[in-house]
Amino acid sequence: MKIASIDTGSGPSIGIRDHDGSLIDLRHLGTGVPATLRQLLELGPDALADIEKQSRTISDRLDPATIRFLPPVPESHAVWCTALNYRTHVEEGSWEQPSWPPWFLRTAATLCGHEEPIVQPLVSDKLDYEGELAVVIGTRARHVPESGAYDVIAGYSCFNDASVRDWQRHTAQITSGKNFAQTGAFGPWMTTKDEVPAIEAARLTTRLNGKTMQQAQIGEMIFGIPQLINYLSTMCELRPGDVVVTGTPGGVGARQTPPLFMESGDVVEVEIENVGLLRNPIIREAKVTGP
Repeated sequence: MKIASIDTGSGPSIGIRDHDGSLIDLRHLGTGVPATLRQLLELGPDALADIEKQSRTISDRLDPATIRFLPPVPESHAVWCTALNYRTHVEEGSWEQPSWPPWFLRTAATLCGHEEPIVQPLVSDKLDYEGELAVVIGTRARHVPESGAYDVIAGYSCFNDASVRDWQRHTAQITSGKNFAQTGAFGPWMTTKDEVPAIEAARLTTRLNGKTMQQAQIGEMIFGIPQLINYLSTMCELRPGDVVVTGTPGGVGARQTPPLFMESGDVVEVEIENVGLLRNPIIREAKVTGP
């Protein structure tokens, strides 16, 4: 099942992708239906199967081109992002391979959905792409053993951790360059884990204006999904709707010769086999005039 957070003009709702690519708006089920994926996940693991059954009673369909895609989980309690988790990325930056997963946090307010513009900030011309797999947590979990990691996952999505490189390097902590408004693209939907039982074999591809810039198998990560979830859940309780972004492979723009950064008018895509294709245009931040 592929579940999207959408807005048809009447506020947020949940949409389920039908086999023909159209969307089923769960708003048609009436009051009492969760309006967001986080709310749905908080109802427990059986809620996903139940909502899929209920959606089959809805005859109306939406054309995806007519609605706004929101980030699949617009109001995550936490968006945990992994740095330096592919050897190709470590090598292109001449960094030391980490012994433990390096983390930083994104705020939910920095995220944007499928087909929404990623905003190049006024203060920088060094906006870079980073195609990544996002893992959505489906249940409360603490001290999860690696053997039980997949039991707490609801599904997967595509993520573009677009990074403002000069601000990222202002200090040893990279958070500044990772939290500019509308730079973290996420979507178009969450694909439930049962549809991708061999996620490690899935191929991730990032394209800029149609040219392939990054490509890797998910299984090439230094710290695999079980290790990431074990490590995070040892630190703190994971909650339904939390997002774990798993790192980017080599090929980022900053390491091209010459460096290649995204500009207004560009289009960037992140595609993961059997998960989805996330597409975003790039626009320049509008200048602020007046007080």
